[in-house]
Amino acid sequence: MDEVLFTGHSDDVCLRLPEPVDKGTLRRLVGEAQTRLAEAGLRRGGAAALRLPPSLAYVVNLLATWRSGAQAILLDHRLTDHEVDRALRRLTPQVVVAPVKAGGGALRVFVDVTEGITPYSDRPAGSSHAVIQLSSGSTGPSKVIGRTAEDLVGEVHRYTRIDGVALPGERIILLPSMVHVLGLVGGLLYGLHAGVELCPPERLGGDAILAAVAAQDSPATVLGVPFHIGLLASTTPPGKLPQLKRMTTGGELVPAAVARAFTDRYGVPLGNMYGMTEVGVIGTDLYGAHRPAIAPAPGIQVRERGGELQVSCPASPYVGLSDPTRWADGWLHTRDAGTVDPDTGLVTVKGRLDSQVSVGGMKVDLTEVETTVAELPGVGAAVVVWDDGITAYVQPDGPLSEETLDKLLAERLAGYKRPRTLHLLDQLPRTTTGKLVRSAAALRDAAS
Repeated sequence: MDEVLFTGHSDDVCLRLPEPVDKGTLRRLVGEAQTRLAEAGLRRGGAAALRLPPSLAYVVNLLATWRSGAQAILLDHRLTDHEVDRALRRLTPQVVVAPVKAGGGALRVFVDVTEGITPYSDRPAGSSHAVIQLSSGSTGPSKVIGRTAEDLVGEVHRYTRIDGVALPGERIILLPSMVHVLGLVGGLLYGLHAGVELCPPERLGGDAILAAVAAQDSPATVLGVPFHIGLLASTTPPGKLPQLKRMTTGGELVPAAVARAFTDRYGVPLGNMYGMTEVGVIGTDLYGAHRPAIAPAPGIQVRERGGELQVSCPASPYVGLSDPTRWADGWLHTRDAGTVDPDTGLVTVKGRLDSQVSVGGMKVDLTEVETTVAELPGVGAAVVVWDDGITAYVQPDGPLSEETLDKLLAERLAGYKRPRTLHLLDQLPRTTTGKLVRSAAALRDAAS
C-alpha cells in the first residue's frame, strides 16, 4: 500500500481539513490506528467494518485496515441501525469502527470524529476482496460488491492516464462521500497516489465550495455529483476565480440546462464521468467536448448487446450472488441502455434499460419523458417512473403548479407520452451518493 499511496516526501501536504495534513503525519496516524485495531482483534485476513462519516478518522482507519492485511467493509454513516445490523450479520467483520463523538454540524463535509473500535466476531473475511461496498440502491435493494487490491490499484493507475484529471501539485475540492467509488478512488486514492491535495470545503454550500477553491493559489478541480452542480449553478461567485480549472461530476446524467447554467456562470469545462461501484470509472468526457457521449477510460472495453451497455470485468464483483444477467463471461451487464459509435468508440448512455414501456401499444422511453420534464422552466429535478401508468415526481425550482406543468408538457410531448400522474415534492428522495431514487414504491411513500 505504501508504494501506491505514500509516494513522495513526508512533508508533502495531502489533506487540508482545513489545517494541512502531510504524508508523514498521515503515516504516523495510520500506524497508531493499526495498533488499536490489532488490540481490538483485527487480524490479517479478517475484516473491519467502518461506519464513520467523512473525516480524518475515516481515512486513517481505512488505510490502517489495508495496512493490516485486512478487508475494509464500508458502511455509509447515514444508514440506519437496522440496515447496519443486517449488513454486519451477513459480513461478520472482526471489528466495527464507529464514532463515539462527532462534531461540526450537519452541513460539514468533513467532521471531527473520535472513533471507538468494538470487537464483533473472530471469523476471517468472507472473501479475498480488499474492499466491500454496498451499491447505491437507487433502483432497488443494495447489492454487496467486492473489489480486489489489484482492481483498486489498476483503477488508480487508470486515472493517471485520463486527460483532464487534477495533476500533481493541484487540488481536488472533494464533495462526494469517500464510502462510494467516486470519492474513494477518484478522490482519496488517486489524490494520495498522484500528489494532489484533497480539500473538502468546510460546509456543503455553494459559497463554501467557492471559498475552498479560492483558499489556495494552485489550480483546483471540483469533484462532485449532479446535486453539487446545482449548488454552484445557483451561487454567484464573489469575483474571478482563476484557480478554478473545471468541475467533474459522476453519477447520473446531467440535464443540458443545468450544464449550460454552470458553464455560462463559471466559464470552465463541466466534465462528466460514467462509472459503477462494480468497476469504478468506465468512461469520461472531462472537457465537455462530447456531451452526452463519453470516451472509454484507458484499459476499459465497452460494448453494446441488445441495446444494453456491457463493460469488461474479468471476475464477478458480486459477493454471494450468482446472476448471469448481471455478470457473465468477463462482461458486466450495466442495465444501462446505450450505444457505442463504431468509428470513434464514443459511448452514449441513454438511461436505464428498463425505461422502455408500452402505452396503448406505443413504445415510450421514460428517459425521454424525464428529460423533457427536467428541462421545463421552474423544475429543479424530476424522476419519471412507470407505476400503473407514466408517473412524474417533480421538485420545483420556484413557483410551479401541476396545472402549469401539465400545460407545458402538452406543448412538448405527444399525448401517449405525457405523465398520467404528476406529484410536486419539496425535495425528491436521493441515495447516499446523491442520485435520485427511482424506486416507484419509495417515490410513492415520499409523495404521501
